[in-house]
Amino acid sequence: MSVVTRFAPSPTGYLHIGGARTALFNWLYARKMGGKYLLRIEDTDRARSTPEAIEAIIDGLSWLGLEHDGEITYQFARAARHREAADEMIARGTAFRCYMTAEEAEQARAEAHAEGRALRSPYRDGPRPPSPNAPFVVRLRAPDQGDVVNDDLIQGEVRIKARDIDDLVMLRADGTPTYMLSVVVDDHDMGVTHVIRGDDHLTNAARQIVIYRALDWTPPCFAHVPLIHGEDGKKLSKRHGAQAVHEWRDMGYLPEGMCAYLMRLGWSPGHDDILSKEEAIPQFEIGQIGKNPARLDFKKLDSVNAHFMAIARDERLTELLIERLEAKRGAPLTEAESIVLGRAVPVLKKRAKTLLELAEQCRFLLSRRPLVLDEAAKSHMKDETRQRLRRLRERLAAAPQWEHADLSAVLKAFATDEGVGLGQVGPGLRAALTGGAPSPDLGQTLELLGREEALARIADQI
Repeated sequence: MSVVTRFAPSPTGYLHIGGARTALFNWLYARKMGGKYLLRIEDTDRARSTPEAIEAIIDGLSWLGLEHDGEITYQFARAARHREAADEMIARGTAFRCYMTAEEAEQARAEAHAEGRALRSPYRDGPRPPSPNAPFVVRLRAPDQGDVVNDDLIQGEVRIKARDIDDLVMLRADGTPTYMLSVVVDDHDMGVTHVIRGDDHLTNAARQIVIYRALDWTPPCFAHVPLIHGEDGKKLSKRHGAQAVHEWRDMGYLPEGMCAYLMRLGWSPGHDDILSKEEAIPQFEIGQIGKNPARLDFKKLDSVNAHFMAIARDERLTELLIERLEAKRGAPLTEAESIVLGRAVPVLKKRAKTLLELAEQCRFLLSRRPLVLDEAAKSHMKDETRQRLRRLRERLAAAPQWEHADLSAVLKAFATDEGVGLGQVGPGLRAALTGGAPSPDLGQTLELLGREEALARIADQI
């Protein structure tokens, strides 16, 4: 059997991190088994589905590197096929036309709930319609006997009594198919063998198994993944911070860092190594996904992303950094600024957990002269400090090599000659060079700025 998985988001909003993890698990399993990973947009809710949401979902998946196989399936466009399946169910006797009015259906539902039983339509046994042209819905003829068993690949055996399943609506009075029917028909027609999704759909599995049987189709294997909770163990909400993939991207996380972190929210391969999604493919097993909700841990996310920042290609990080800085500035960087950043990224990337941190650490390089010192930097600029900076500038100007190690040696020798420690030289020099912005050690800072710029910045403050 060739494995086929799918990710089937509803385009009513952004791509949630829970949805991204579900897509990732589907992608991993399909790649592990040499199968296909498909994408279906469940856009049947026309009032809430938007082109912008569809674009955001596709863009988010592409950014994460979760490219799907084949063309995207749009559920709404398949409504005629869904109605065809409902007609087939009627012909097989596993569905029927129900002529209850909306008020009658609501009353029947309330009575069933009060009596602790499933909804059973009075029209399932064939009473005549109240009038020849009476409106109707098409309902599933739910079985009254036996059990419906879902051998879930994560949750284990889930068994419910068939009599506890309602006579579910398959087609509404206006002829539009319901979610429950559409999902089954689409999964069948797309050849889906494994439905990997959030456990908020666990109760739907039994209903969908009954619909599969009503159409004489073989149900797929189900795997229901526990949801992601906040650090406090509660269901994710706005108070837990960013929940959308694009928000995490805006916060400076790399796609490989996000994937590596998300896949470990619930999945344990038996070790703590940080894996790229490609490295995880041969190790991924659905059965290794736990049954309990995973908790967000932003410190762990930062740690994982820092790993990928450190090993990322310098050219790529520089491009991403320039793109981010230009978007913030609203104008392109100069060629000289781009060159400076390209020189700095290999040095500074190992100190940054995110692109935002990297941008902040590079800020001193792009500051325009004369620098505006922050309050902390100003506090170091006393008369004695300025006099010492004059002498230090002369020493630095005479340095034969403008490299990290040589410059650090110059600073150490200067402090010795001044009869003070580096702690009395460094703060004033750093203030003059950076204005108070974050920066690496002073030898590195001097090298990254370059001889001309560094000496000019010192001169501005003395």
